[in-house]
Amino acid sequence: MKCFRVLRVLSIFVLLLWEDSGPEAMTLNSILLHQVPGGGRGATEGFLTYQRRKRNWVWNQFFVLEEYTGDEPLYVGKLHSDMDKGESQVKYVLKGEGAMSIFTINENTGDIHATKRLDREQQAYYILRAQARDRDTNLPIEPESEFIIKVQDINDNEPKFLNGPYTARVAEQAPVGTSVVTVVATDADDPTYGNSAKLVYSILQGQPYFSVEPKTGVIRTALADLDREAQDRYLLVIQAKDMIGQIGGLSGTTSVTVILTDINDNPPRFTRKSYQFSVPESELVSVVVAKIKALDLDVGPNAEMDYRILDGDGVGTFRILTDPNTQEGLVILQKTLDFETKSSYSLRVEASNRYVDTRVLMAGPYNDVALVCLLVGNVDEPPVFSSSLSRMVVSEAAAVGTSVGSVSANDPDANKSPVRYSIDRKSDMDQFFDVDSSSGVIRTSRPLDRETINLHNITILARESLDPSQVGKAVVLVSVLDVNDNAPSFAIPYQAFVCENSKPGQIIETVSAVDRDKPDNGHHFLFSLSPEAPGELNFTVRDNKDNTASVLTLHGDFLQRDQLVHILLVVISDGGSPSLSSTNTLSITVCNCDLDGNHRSCSWGMGALLVVGLNTTATSLTCFLTLLGIIMITVAIRHRRGELLITDDERDIQENIVCYDDEGGGEEDTEAFDMSALRHLKKINQGPLRLESRMEKNQMFEKFIKNRLREADLELKAPPYDSLQTFVFEGSGSAAESLSSLSSSDSEKDYSFLKEWGPRFKKLADLYGHQEGGGVFS
Repeated sequence: MKCFRVLRVLSIFVLLLWEDSGPEAMTLNSILLHQVPGGGRGATEGFLTYQRRKRNWVWNQFFVLEEYTGDEPLYVGKLHSDMDKGESQVKYVLKGEGAMSIFTINENTGDIHATKRLDREQQAYYILRAQARDRDTNLPIEPESEFIIKVQDINDNEPKFLNGPYTARVAEQAPVGTSVVTVVATDADDPTYGNSAKLVYSILQGQPYFSVEPKTGVIRTALADLDREAQDRYLLVIQAKDMIGQIGGLSGTTSVTVILTDINDNPPRFTRKSYQFSVPESELVSVVVAKIKALDLDVGPNAEMDYRILDGDGVGTFRILTDPNTQEGLVILQKTLDFETKSSYSLRVEASNRYVDTRVLMAGPYNDVALVCLLVGNVDEPPVFSSSLSRMVVSEAAAVGTSVGSVSANDPDANKSPVRYSIDRKSDMDQFFDVDSSSGVIRTSRPLDRETINLHNITILARESLDPSQVGKAVVLVSVLDVNDNAPSFAIPYQAFVCENSKPGQIIETVSAVDRDKPDNGHHFLFSLSPEAPGELNFTVRDNKDNTASVLTLHGDFLQRDQLVHILLVVISDGGSPSLSSTNTLSITVCNCDLDGNHRSCSWGMGALLVVGLNTTATSLTCFLTLLGIIMITVAIRHRRGELLITDDERDIQENIVCYDDEGGGEEDTEAFDMSALRHLKKINQGPLRLESRMEKNQMFEKFIKNRLREADLELKAPPYDSLQTFVFEGSGSAAESLSSLSSSDSEKDYSFLKEWGPRFKKLADLYGHQEGGGVFS
């Protein structure tokens, strides 16, 4: 196996300042170091060889002054190689930031110039690379070297307040030196070079109230008695100057608005020591009758105040509240006023701040007191009733003119006008009551019925005789007391049933009663049989002592054929004084029942109809006679043989819906419209129709019938029976002639075509399809 040793070369360039050529030039030496280490971790062979080669670069200037405004390119420095013997064989090349665009190099001499105006605030330095090459072969004769051109700062930027203008707040009466706000200015110049970016703050406007610290820009109060009520804001102008504030430095300014915030340093004060208001005696309770206000120079919560009544003869009659929006004191009436009783009131009212600042308590009390005088104004008042609501009672059996009670009203004014009474008829439209205009006595004017109206709500009016426009009102509630004037009766119309196989003593019905009266102790009904009951009783009544009664059988084995309906007369009496009673009829129908007592048939025969009564019988007879008359009129019309004259527009075939009670019943059970429009009649004095015309019309009618049959066969919701409409006349020209059974016989008509119409007309074919000799279609 062959072993190879890999040699790695480490090149290190070391730049040494080895020669000082003077204040404007420096020579840099370049050393190339070659290191050839051993091949492995444990290798003992290894050597490091150093090959030294000297390279000489010369800079005549390291800095470029910014903002140069000369006409010629600005000289930056010079590059020179020791390999350059002055034979024009060396060419200098410049690369890097701004090479050939901002900086140019003379490839023969190595002189570097700046061709553009530079701004340090945009770019403070540039990194460039230089190399010397052989002019003929363009091969490097010196390794590439990197250097920096730094832009030298000048004071060309003024300070700027980036966060201005400022707004700050400070409490009024703040101590001297209280910090208000800090202003900050920035300078784009180089803070590490000279004094171009070293700032000093000063105040140009705002003295002597405020000051500013020169180095920090902190604005502080300079006076201790700043009063918001005198001046609530100040405008300050702050300056920042560079070059430590020296002459020639640049400066910038900003404005600062300082707003003084309020503290509670002003107590409330009434503008007057006494106030006077007039209040009419008719003013309603809870109404604001006066407003007073104390002034406070403070604002916000510091100006909020409370009012209270300290003393006075109006305590209890009036109270005072604070309006939260206007900070006014609202004097509110708590009791009704009466000029004749008391004509004036006085109140001593205090106003005080709700929130007090402890820092200013030494200045004095933060409240004020004023006197409020309230004069009661006299008003012509309407009559006043002794009671605005009166309750009275009267029996419903009271005779007309019975006194119910009385009302009383008087004029509260000093003139004491006489009062006239009347009833507001809107509250007593049926005029059950009258009132004496002078005495106020209320009497009945009509009979009363508690079951109709049990409480009357009437309004009594009292008018002044001297001024009828002054009207007072009072409400009178008249309760109508009950008397026993209504007999009890069945609660509902009962229909009782009894089975043929019923046993004696079996309960077939339980009945209850109602009574329109309303006794104080409730209803107590008694049930019994009427003494007018038939001699042989089949049923009896048992009083259950709970306002109900049970109907029981006295024997068993009832038969419908013997008697379908049994009548039971039940007497119901109440517990009133005097007691009232009524006789009630209970119909009991005999039914055919199963072994479990379930009704299977309860047929109503003519006997049952007789029980219903004369009115029901008369109604049924009327209906029967009406129906018979309709049938007779229908038969008479269908026997007419005359030909009706119809217009050409009425000769079209039309369709109507008809309804039958059964199938094949003929014309007696038909409920239909007049179908005269379907009759094909020839006109008067018209000759016989041609055979072709009659055949065309017959074919058209046959097509119409077939279309209707096809639609009926396809209709799934069609009723499950057939029907055929018969007409009085078919027309003299019809091949089928008349289909009516009233004017034709089986020998005259041939109904064989019904067999061809399908199974829907099978029953009609059976009814009309008898052939001579008794044959029937099958």
